[in-house]
Amino acid sequence: MKLFVRLVSLFAVGASAAVLGAAYLCGVDVSSLPRGRGAVTFTDRSGAVLGTILASDASHAVDVPLERVSPAFLDALVAAEDARYYRHGAVDLAALFRAGRELAIYGEPRSGGSTIAMQLARLLHPSGKLAQIAGAERIAARSDKAAILAAYVNRVPMGGNLYGVEAAARTYFGEPASDLDLAQASLLAAIPNDPGRLAPDTGWAALRVRQRYVLDRMVALGEVSPSRAAQAYAETLHVRRHDSGIADAAHALFFLYSRVPPQGGRVRTTLDRSLQRFVQAQTEDVVAALDAYHVNDAAALVVDNATGDVLAYVGSPDYFADTILGRNDGVQALRQPGSSLKPFTYELALENGTISSTTILPDVPSTYAIPGGRLYQPADYSGRFSGPVRVRYALANSLNVPAVHVLSALGVAPLLERLRALSFSHLDRSPDYYGLGLTLGGGEVSLWELVQAYATMARGGSSVPIHVLPQETSAPRVVGNPATWALVGDMLADPHARAKAFGVHSVLEMPFWAAVKTGTSSDFRDTWTVGFTRRYTVGVWVGNFDGSAMRGVSGVTGAGPLWNRIMLHLHEREEPPPYPPPPGYVRAPICATTGHAPLRDCSAVVEEWVLPRDLATVRRPVPLRLGREYDSWLAQHQDARSDRLRIVFPHDGDVFERNPAASPLQDREQRIALRALGPARVRWSVNGTPLSPDSNGTAFFPIRLGTWTLVADDGRSQERVTIRVVPAKASSQPGFTVLGRRDYSCCRR
Repeated sequence: MKLFVRLVSLFAVGASAAVLGAAYLCGVDVSSLPRGRGAVTFTDRSGAVLGTILASDASHAVDVPLERVSPAFLDALVAAEDARYYRHGAVDLAALFRAGRELAIYGEPRSGGSTIAMQLARLLHPSGKLAQIAGAERIAARSDKAAILAAYVNRVPMGGNLYGVEAAARTYFGEPASDLDLAQASLLAAIPNDPGRLAPDTGWAALRVRQRYVLDRMVALGEVSPSRAAQAYAETLHVRRHDSGIADAAHALFFLYSRVPPQGGRVRTTLDRSLQRFVQAQTEDVVAALDAYHVNDAAALVVDNATGDVLAYVGSPDYFADTILGRNDGVQALRQPGSSLKPFTYELALENGTISSTTILPDVPSTYAIPGGRLYQPADYSGRFSGPVRVRYALANSLNVPAVHVLSALGVAPLLERLRALSFSHLDRSPDYYGLGLTLGGGEVSLWELVQAYATMARGGSSVPIHVLPQETSAPRVVGNPATWALVGDMLADPHARAKAFGVHSVLEMPFWAAVKTGTSSDFRDTWTVGFTRRYTVGVWVGNFDGSAMRGVSGVTGAGPLWNRIMLHLHEREEPPPYPPPPGYVRAPICATTGHAPLRDCSAVVEEWVLPRDLATVRRPVPLRLGREYDSWLAQHQDARSDRLRIVFPHDGDVFERNPAASPLQDREQRIALRALGPARVRWSVNGTPLSPDSNGTAFFPIRLGTWTLVADDGRSQERVTIRVVPAKASSQPGFTVLGRRDYSCCRR
């Protein structure tokens, strides 16, 4: 019998040794676990704190060493969660026995049996009680008490999406864990017992009850005196909102968080806190004023032209307003830019000689062949045409047809290459994908990219990357010609040139020199205003993050007021100096209707910046062929004065090609818009069959093979034209469309 007992004892000892050996060999050294990203406190350019970004989940918990945690918190946490922590191993057998006895007697345990090591094992690998015991043994086999406690306090749930004492201390009290006093420490040490129920912003009453329990445990263990515990409980604690760890520039801070070293610490930005708060407040105010027009969101960016420093970065009216998608970053979001890309078309065309400052452009009904068996008819949303216009007038008033004329002569590929050189990295499709609508905003860009490009324009083509983190100065990259950049800037700063479209005293007019351009995407979904002075570039977007349309809000009425307020504030103490004249250009009188040097019979003489060589010629320096569209426009313009009905498009005898191999969608798009001018409303018919106009009063004819007679009738007189439709040749790109998948005619000023 004794031999049997001895053999059993030896077997037990051997089994225990084997278990311990296995635990050691498979043990977990918690000090070598991956460390989460540290908390990052961001400051503005002068050192004023903007906010602290914390990790948002347990796998990226804010990690601090044990010596940077208040001793009061460590004592309180041990007293509340594992009073015998320093006197037992991975498992507290006495506590487990006590919990089991309470379960048998009362039907539930009235005291916890889990040790800190067991709780840490559950945090690392959520599992049942037996697995937690095994996990705790593995942790204890390779980790000392200090390492286990450090791993636990950095990962323990602290309510909401907060993990670890550092995250909780900074969020709830606005200070690091090292500075917690007894009152704060005991309150935070109460949360891990039930983080979902005891978070300060959701369960304050229950949390206070648990805090008293923690203080009583500390008194019972001799950690604090009863009087000190009572004093701590009576202390008034100012617990902040869960989100109030960020005071300013939330979008900018989250944008930067992944771009700074993972160990955290203090990071200085280029932002100006005072300016940031002003822009944020004005953004909220402007959006509120536009509420009746279904406007919910806006974004703004302010850049110092000399350095590229971002001084203000507002991504939405309120980062924490989840009901209106406030966490979306309007500075980085991709949206259609509308007409805000037109200046880059004109600059490149001026630079390579496609046009000159004296070129006369046609703002008349026009058509262009585009890929997919279609033709494109650009138009302004007003539906009106101005006839022959100067380059300055066309750009300043953001006319669509002249811009497309310029791009057609320039080529889509060169413009796309130039836009990419200006850092529009998201315009990454082929030239055929964008087509002529590229100049009207037929792509997607971010406010960040748009401001970067306008800042380059402000610097005369000298490109310096805009940035929110201080950077070492490097040689700027030169894009384009300084003279043509200056000329385009001068056109955008001319309040008289844009008076036809925007009025004489609009929000775009400053009491100092300022170049500015607006843009509105299709269906009023995005409005933009971007502009610059010698010192600053300011970009504003106004719209809705959910993509819904605003109610008739354009670039000048949506984004314009916010741009105006920011620009005036930036220069309220000192006006910026005016821009120098375009290098190599001279100011000279020209005829407004021909672009020639003034002739005796010129009805309107204007001054323009002109290259000296252009003054030596009596014709347009770089003429564009206006063709039949211009002749037709001129005829109907003259007829309008004689009160006579006239068909503007199509023309009598026109021949159209129809693509018989078009897809069903393309086939539906093979139609032409019929245009006529007369003193009364016009009704259309084709071979005697009436055509119904759309909501804008435009009638469309779906082209079919054959000969067709189109009749326009205003009730007093009729005009008719005859056209033919023939099958397209295999090598051509026939067809006609206005309302295709990408309707650029709706892109506005």
